[in-house]
Amino acid sequence: MAIIKINLMPELKVISYNVNGIRSALTKGFATWLKEANPDVICLQETKVHIDDFDPKPFEALGYHCYLFDAVKKGYSGVAVFSKIKPDLVVKGCGIKKFDDEGRNLTIDIGDLSIMSAYFPSGTTGDERQAVKMEYLDDFYVYIHELEKKRNKLVVVGDYNICHKPIDIHNPITNADSSGFKPEERAWMEKYFNSGFIDTFRHFHKEPHQYSWWSFRANARANNKGWRIDYVTVTQNLEKNLMESAMYQDVKFSDHCPVYCKLKV
Repeated sequence: MAIIKINLMPELKVISYNVNGIRSALTKGFATWLKEANPDVICLQETKVHIDDFDPKPFEALGYHCYLFDAVKKGYSGVAVFSKIKPDLVVKGCGIKKFDDEGRNLTIDIGDLSIMSAYFPSGTTGDERQAVKMEYLDDFYVYIHELEKKRNKLVVVGDYNICHKPIDIHNPITNADSSGFKPEERAWMEKYFNSGFIDTFRHFHKEPHQYSWWSFRANARANNKGWRIDYVTVTQNLEKNLMESAMYQDVKFSDHCPVYCKLKV
């Protein structure tokens, strides 16, 4: 397949999707939907597949170069990036072994643009994992800003496992101290966005009741009792390139829905 230079393309569509198991999503029609959505790049989280057990053929048939970063523990976590443009460089992990062992970050470079698929830890299973989550946030903040010094046009997408503001969660009062909406997590998000990153969805959409994840319990999705924890963020220097950002809330291969952004390039 020929390499397409990014400066020859008028725009770039990037989708992020926590698939909650890529093999499960495939059995539900994920590849058919992907053909219709037709992004230039799709970043996946919670792939839950070891690289030796992954069959790229359904995606290669759609024109994608497939890159995975799996967790050491089989059936756990994992991220992927599928790109129709062959990257100049693929970077697995962030150089911190305990997080890289969980398969949480995968970055591709295309021209002067870097695109990262990130799966932030969840702290919902208790204090120990919440502490890991907070440590990851601190380390990731340092890592992403060090990366920005070398690659200053960044698209950082994925499941951040944090609702930024009350508008991003169906019941902010009840969930005031729930993992994913804790004050310290929200403060981190505020710091992150104030440090030069744009929440592309909120750049275009200010309305409430817009969520990207719903519990499988209590008919939450049908009642739209959700959380917005999936983001496409870009560095401030890409603001003028933003064309649109939205969610595919009717896509139901997972307990999450895909989110996307379109950029002039």
